[in-house]
Amino acid sequence: MLNRRELLSVLLGSQVAALSGCARKTLPPAGELLAPNFAVGHQIRDAHQWPAAKSKQKVDTLIVGGGMAGLSAAWRLQKAGVEDFVVLEMDDSVGGTARSGTNGSFAYPWGAHYVPTPMADNVAMIGLLSEMGVVESIAEDGSPKIAEQYLCRDPEERVFFEGEWYHGLYPFAGATDDDKAQLAKFQAQVNDWVTKRDDQGRRMFAIPNASGSTSESVMALDQESMADWVDRNGFTSERLRWVVDYSCRDDYGLSIDQTSAWAGMFYFAARIAKPGDESQAVITWPEGNGRIVNHLAAVCGDRVRSNHAVTSIENVDGGVDVNAWNVAQRRAVAFTAKRVVFAAPQFLVPHLIRGLNPERIADAKQFQYGSWVVANLHLSDRPNESKFPMCWDNVIYGSKSLGYVTSTHQTGLDHGPTVVTWYYPITGSDPRLKRKELLALGWSDWADVVMTDLRVPHPDIGDLVTRLDVMQWGHAMVQPRVGFVSGAARTRAALPFDAIHFAGTDLSGVALFEEAFYHGVRAAEEVMQAIGVETSSVL
Repeated sequence: MLNRRELLSVLLGSQVAALSGCARKTLPPAGELLAPNFAVGHQIRDAHQWPAAKSKQKVDTLIVGGGMAGLSAAWRLQKAGVEDFVVLEMDDSVGGTARSGTNGSFAYPWGAHYVPTPMADNVAMIGLLSEMGVVESIAEDGSPKIAEQYLCRDPEERVFFEGEWYHGLYPFAGATDDDKAQLAKFQAQVNDWVTKRDDQGRRMFAIPNASGSTSESVMALDQESMADWVDRNGFTSERLRWVVDYSCRDDYGLSIDQTSAWAGMFYFAARIAKPGDESQAVITWPEGNGRIVNHLAAVCGDRVRSNHAVTSIENVDGGVDVNAWNVAQRRAVAFTAKRVVFAAPQFLVPHLIRGLNPERIADAKQFQYGSWVVANLHLSDRPNESKFPMCWDNVIYGSKSLGYVTSTHQTGLDHGPTVVTWYYPITGSDPRLKRKELLALGWSDWADVVMTDLRVPHPDIGDLVTRLDVMQWGHAMVQPRVGFVSGAARTRAALPFDAIHFAGTDLSGVALFEEAFYHGVRAAEEVMQAIGVETSSVL
């Protein structure tokens, strides 16, 4: 049990806790603590005995999980004219950590909130974005031209450093010559990886990462932490190490000490098309990747069954039997499918799929997942600003949070009411213990943490927040810890088990929309090949 000072120091860092003061300020007048359906998930984990369904529904393809991978699999089937499918989702809405919310005229994310512009070889993703009206045209080299209204508008990002906001993520104010020299050296290292190609002509880092190199030279990075790599290369600049650590926490929910050096370099190199270029331009919407979720869900229509928690999956002669629990109606339902796409996280595999051998169960247990907290703050007006205006992405140097994004930034509304979305990854050596700690905190605890963090750059924000809702994501992201991406367990987990095919961003080892989309499309195409449907005629 921690007192308030200790709690704020643990969750935000002693520097932030000290800057904001230790006296409890008034909390927002309204708010709610939200979460996915932990109760049913824990019943599945604990081998709860579910009643039997009275009858079975027949379906050609059943997709387990309505996150990005499951919806992408459904999209691919639909594109090929495969209509007889059903998507089962445990929660009351689809999208997983990419879902979004609305309040009056405001839309805002509850998790993932952008995608980088895809490179020319990511044909399937360019096809999806074209279908959504995001791609205006295709250049001769296959690169997409993104409609301007979907590109993140300037100013894109800022950092709060030593009492002031500064443009960009790297705090140049007061940087020494050595700081700048180390930054230039680091950027040169990144450009070197961007330049290199393996003996098959593949990029060393690519999105999706299945199209990147698996050569020994690049996979060797997975055998050390990003902190070890930074030390080995002589990077001692506190500012540079903070940027690298922030980047690891931002994409993976891990500190620099916990992140594989492969994943650390993937963050910087995979999004750069050519040496010396900036990262690919960011595509975003007020509701974040909820815009993509809504588009994919519309493709599925009433074939999406929310509030359906799958309780068992078993290969049988001629297909797959799937049992589920209708959470809303509190009754058992059952299906017989010719093929199943398992698009739920791998940690559920041993609990749901019957007949697995010990090796496959052991493989699933190699996947580790981090917890996140996301808060949406509804503001009656903007905080007072100095030196640099509110951006899309707003980061607080030295805080353990990731700062916040501004939902109205893309709409051009730079004054008046808005909703800001605050992100916090729960890092720790034992993710299971951290999940327990997450669930032990209530709304008032998290509201206090959020407000304490944001009072550092915005002392007046307490008078502006009309509502603060908090989402707890217990298994938000797969964690690319040292040795995992290059390990055999991840590769074997993607292989079909009789008539069950696997999708999910965790099969890439990194939690990105592009990876979930890739695996959803790949699994759907495995199903199409099994039933004799052409896979190359659509995309």
